[in-house]
Amino acid sequence: VLDRPYQSVHFTTLLKNSLVVSLGAALLALVLGASLAYAFARFRFPGRKPGLFILLLTAVIPPIAFATPLYIVLSILQIRTSLLGLTIVYAVFAIPFCIWNMRAAFQSVPRELEEAAFLDGAGYLSTFRYVTLPLALPSIAIAALISFLMAYSEFAIGWLFVDKAQTVTLSMAIYAMVQSGNAQPWSILGSLVVIMSIPVILVFVIFQRTLLERMLFGALDT
Repeated sequence: VLDRPYQSVHFTTLLKNSLVVSLGAALLALVLGASLAYAFARFRFPGRKPGLFILLLTAVIPPIAFATPLYIVLSILQIRTSLLGLTIVYAVFAIPFCIWNMRAAFQSVPRELEEAAFLDGAGYLSTFRYVTLPLALPSIAIAALISFLMAYSEFAIGWLFVDKAQTVTLSMAIYAMVQSGNAQPWSILGSLVVIMSIPVILVFVIFQRTLLERMLFGALDT
């Protein structure tokens, strides 16, 4: 069934699975990544520098190296073959990038603005939400975009966890068809590739202004 997912699963299901997993992974990576990035940017605590080094190390290690522990953990939680399991896996891979990207953005926010908010009676959460986050929005958008694209295009790790056609994503289906070679109809393969590219184009159109703002911000910052 997994060798020819297009025969057992409609392409809308494949696209839906890809979008659910990708958007969920991006959202989860942003929430956890923003919290940890702010902590690394603003607070001093024991193990801070080793923690940053470990995050950098996990970002450069191939994802396949974490496949076995993730497989065991998700099997224990009984979510290995579900979309939730795939979402968690892809979010884990995206979190280190989100932390490093957003940490730099939070560090660029002047502390004086946060201190002024504290003097006005705002707490850490309110200051983070209404002062820091809006100023770091371009970097947050970039982190969301990269996290989405990482999860949307990934297929190798997914094959290690998925064993049901109903949880196959669009990228996994395309990979399976390419691997089958001439056994698959190339017209269907081409159609799936075009369908898969549509959300990516829409995402870039939506984030185009934010990307330009981020490039301008980086140029002015240097």
